[in-house]
Amino acid sequence: MEAGNLLPLDPVYVAERLSQPPFVTVDGVLNCRDLGNYTSSKYPGRFTRPGVVYRSAEVHGMTEKGKAQFQALGIRKVFDLRSETEIEKYQRDTPHPSVEGVEIVHCPIFQKEDYSPEVMAKRFQLYASGKTEAFMELYTQILDHAGKTFGLIFRHIRDYPSEGIVFHCTAGKDRTGVLAALILELAGVDDKTIADDYSLTKVGREPAREMIMARLSKEPLFASNNEAAMNMFSSRAETMLSFLTFLREKYGGAEAYLKSHCGFTEDDIVTIRERLLVSKDDSAQ
Repeated sequence: MEAGNLLPLDPVYVAERLSQPPFVTVDGVLNCRDLGNYTSSKYPGRFTRPGVVYRSAEVHGMTEKGKAQFQALGIRKVFDLRSETEIEKYQRDTPHPSVEGVEIVHCPIFQKEDYSPEVMAKRFQLYASGKTEAFMELYTQILDHAGKTFGLIFRHIRDYPSEGIVFHCTAGKDRTGVLAALILELAGVDDKTIADDYSLTKVGREPAREMIMARLSKEPLFASNNEAAMNMFSSRAETMLSFLTFLREKYGGAEAYLKSHCGFTEDDIVTIRERLLVSKDDSAQ
């Protein structure tokens, strides 16, 4: 584990980086960024379509100003990957904002039974270790549980290519990061770029460091172990690089995963990829 990944970032650097792409500003929502404008190394001359697919952390804290910014981005649908257990624990009273013209779709990856004390204790132990192997086990759990949820989102991309969407979990790091990786890998974006995008969550979540640490301090495992809490907070590029290798070795890559776990055909895959990519000539029109 790199010690520097556990240390707070310089506030001036964070503010400056958050003002630059791929980050977008939605007041009250952290770690919000556009998955567009990433060059496809596999499909020369093409890049991911900007202004359509966004990722973020939880959106329940969106302000009135944020709602206007949300609408201005063209986002019309929110896919909430959080479990009912998380919502009840953290946002029981205000789980979702009400934004005119925006539909909230709650599509949890994990169900209530996946949040038993025994399961959560093991999951927290994996996060706390900070080891790459632990994150691979955690991300396997996500992939194995997410077929229905990810299928829903990819079908939306296939069928409504111009309708802006955002998907999020609690931190916008792990479940959100795995889905973002599948999207970018399917579009032919190179591994380093995907890993760099994943690592940006460290910047995106930095303004909420104290809030996150306060939440984690209520969990027995993290209460007296600051390093373990920060390991859970980490989003190292090396973790994503290992995941992409693991994704191909265990699942055959994004395309094979979408076929085996989400029920897509070869024609579906071709269509989804076309929806995700645009050329310079297309974007100028």
